[in-house]
Amino acid sequence: MLYLHDVWVNWFEGEENGYNVCHFHEWRKDDGVELLDQVPLIKIDPILFNYIENDLSELPQQLLDDIYQKAYLRKNHERIQLDYCFVVSDGSGILAVDTIGYNIPVRKSRLIPRQEQLAYEMLSNHEEVHYAFNDQSALKNFHILSPSPDLMAGLTRKERQLKQLMFMALDQLYSSKNVAEVRYWYTEWSPESYSVIQQMDFEEAWLQLFEQSKYEWTSKHEQFCENIIKGQPFFEKLWEMEHGPKVN
Repeated sequence: MLYLHDVWVNWFEGEENGYNVCHFHEWRKDDGVELLDQVPLIKIDPILFNYIENDLSELPQQLLDDIYQKAYLRKNHERIQLDYCFVVSDGSGILAVDTIGYNIPVRKSRLIPRQEQLAYEMLSNHEEVHYAFNDQSALKNFHILSPSPDLMAGLTRKERQLKQLMFMALDQLYSSKNVAEVRYWYTEWSPESYSVIQQMDFEEAWLQLFEQSKYEWTSKHEQFCENIIKGQPFFEKLWEMEHGPKVN
């Protein structure tokens, strides 16, 4: 088995969509970066790689057996054995995974470019290891709280986080079933449509607001997001994590 040594990882926990597992250029100073002293490196086929990168479903048991207790974390000069931690690649993408003892990819990380390149070179002459697994990726449903990658393409880490915050606020707005409130916010988004919006029922107004706001990310989106979360402490805290404290 191949191994990488001295691998810096920045774990993103519980992320079912690969676009939220940030690449090295989007890592931040306050991210909790760790150092893997040793970690198994495995080449797998693109279908399984996509399944691991973009889902939180069960990993192949044979894969877990193959890498069991073969990785070590270095922390405060200690070498801590990890049950199920490994790096996988299909030759074009690469990902570090730690299940924290479970059988799903709970924590995922990208690698720093130098270590990515080293891994690709190490794997270039190796065959893929084929693992049997139950591929459910075709059945995966994207929704407002787990947006399609198409809606996140080309955005920065900050933009993705704010867009997901806006979607959370829109989801909460939907659960309110308050027609006056949804008309208000749709008018905030599209003031020129005020008279038309006033004739809409709740479902139509919310759906059109969502459809019009779900693409791209602009200053208009950012202003709308800031306004719709006002007075909601949890959402305001998420905003501050990306933007600094709000100015009232």
